[in-house]
Amino acid sequence: MSEIAGAGWPEGYERRILEEVSSTMDAAAAAATELTRPTWIFARQQTGARGRRGRAWAMPEGNFAATLLLKPEGAVGQVALRSFAAALALDAALQAVGVPEGDLALKWPNDVLYRGGKLAGILLESEAMPQPTPAKAATGVAWLSIGFGVNIAAAPEPQPDAAFRPIALAPKHRVTPERFLEHLAQAYAVWEARFGADGFGPLRAAWLMRAARLGQEVTARIGAGQVSGRFETVDEEGNLVLETDTGQRRIAAAEIYF
Repeated sequence: MSEIAGAGWPEGYERRILEEVSSTMDAAAAAATELTRPTWIFARQQTGARGRRGRAWAMPEGNFAATLLLKPEGAVGQVALRSFAAALALDAALQAVGVPEGDLALKWPNDVLYRGGKLAGILLESEAMPQPTPAKAATGVAWLSIGFGVNIAAAPEPQPDAAFRPIALAPKHRVTPERFLEHLAQAYAVWEARFGADGFGPLRAAWLMRAARLGQEVTARIGAGQVSGRFETVDEEGNLVLETDTGQRRIAAAEIYF
């Protein structure tokens, strides 16, 4: 079920609405030193968007692009677990605009599937704390950007190495990008608050309930190699856990195919 009842703007979060940028991730990085509160940066058009591993992210007119800029405390690994909060927020926001729960699934590490196609992607980027000194170790990040791309109006052309075909909400479901931003911001605020209060445990449990192919065979491509096995779980550090012919494997980063 969706974690939010209706749209609105969450308390404590700012927003910037831009007509056109190279990417909302670039805009967030450029503004990181001046912003002091959590801020959503939304653009109606991107000219140079990117996805994971530097891949291009096409944005047909009417699709959604926004980045949330945060300045979280904590160790780098703990900060990165917000990718799960982001995925759960996307899932809740999509349900809030009428997408049936059963049509959605969350694919590790940070995609949302709709009827078996890739509907949305999440990208995390951060900047490390200043160079540590002998007296003080750098244990966190100066800022974290969480980028969201959602095919609301149209699906872009598939990339040659894509694990899943792109798919769009339209024509079955229609929502403006601006309205979707309100749903997403509200949903994210709920999961961020839960993460801050209770840690990763509740997010991990909720994410696993929505996970694509849990308990089934998947293939993780890691660089030039790959590992296949049964998707057992996601561990307390966010790693994918596979049961393979040679034993259990914990994987921190990979492209998942099935």
